[in-house]
Amino acid sequence: MKYVLFYESEDEVRSKAPRHFDAHRAHWAAFQADGSLLMIGTFGNVQDEGSMGIFTTRQAAEAFARNDPFVLNSVVRRWFVRDWHEALTEP
Repeated sequence: MKYVLFYESEDEVRSKAPRHFDAHRAHWAAFQADGSLLMIGTFGNVQDEGSMGIFTTRQAAEAFARNDPFVLNSVVRRWFVRDWHEALTEP
């Protein structure tokens, strides 16, 4: 099982995100380095659709969100985690 963290963007995401992006990237790099973050990215229209990350544990996904500069600086309006039962895996 994997855990998907969903972010809903704040109204001012396009103006706020660049100010906090370097700190956000450093934050995700730490989770990537320890192997708990598998993928991260925005949907096609970040303003309306937000973004997501895929984590190996719920604890990692929640810790990421609680301490993410995007959350702490109101780039993200709301976040939540869903369990994901992946159907395809690498051989």
